[in-house]
Amino acid sequence: MIYLVDASVYVFRAYYSMPPELRDPDGNAVHALYGFARFLSDLVERARPEYIAVAFDASLASCHRNRIFPAYKANREPAPPDLLLQFERCRAFCAHLGVAWFDSPEYEADDIIGTLATFMRSQGLRSTLVSRDKDLAQLIGPGDVYWDYTGQARYHHSQIEERFGVAPERYADYLALTGDAVDNIPGVPGVGPKTAAALMKSYATLDELYERLDTVRDLPLRGAARLVERLAVHREAAYLAQALTRICCDMPLALSRDGLRRRAPDLAGLAQFCDEQGFGPLLRRQAERLAL
Repeated sequence: MIYLVDASVYVFRAYYSMPPELRDPDGNAVHALYGFARFLSDLVERARPEYIAVAFDASLASCHRNRIFPAYKANREPAPPDLLLQFERCRAFCAHLGVAWFDSPEYEADDIIGTLATFMRSQGLRSTLVSRDKDLAQLIGPGDVYWDYTGQARYHHSQIEERFGVAPERYADYLALTGDAVDNIPGVPGVGPKTAAALMKSYATLDELYERLDTVRDLPLRGAARLVERLAVHREAAYLAQALTRICCDMPLALSRDGLRRRAPDLAGLAQFCDEQGFGPLLRRQAERLAL
């Protein structure tokens, strides 16, 4: 089993929940860094994973999805300047803790996680995806686990449909119909989660839905005839949304199984790092326990 961590979820959570007065000796904010470091240390101590990797988002503007659709995530505000430095230090903390980390200017953290999960699957190992991002549900296969760490909830492959409304294999196509306002993906206007879920229970893929579009009239859905017309008119938008919501699982990434193995913490480096941030002894003591 490999644990794949969606870093941004936990860095942003710490940024908005930890006291912003926490600063390093030079006056730089380190509250998000401290919250993330505590989270990752707790996760490693609790799970004791043999394999683990953390995926970071490098940019909101240079992803390959922006070339497909320039408005992709254009509704999001840039990360605050005091958070950018903390993201860099979060990467450094991963290295000191003995945890592999990845980012890419071309691909998002979701794509990194999808590629890592696919690679480890080829090695005979399943994945635990540590995140609160619903988009990652599409990566869950038999034997995998979606772990909402802060929500203290785990979902196996057979439980994803009950939790998110649709089976993992159909989740990207489901999002292609509903769109995703958080990522500024339009989808098909007028198709909400309930309608999209009903369609994905009747058709295995978006392709099958459009190949058999006339049969939608026979489904027990309110306004089924109008729905056929709406889907037909917005077919291009649906396929655009599919291209944006489908996680890439074969991005170029230099990988080896051994490179994903958790290493012993660099205690000397971590002690110096904590001193530079003005952190107390808690993280160092936790790392010492992990080194045993």
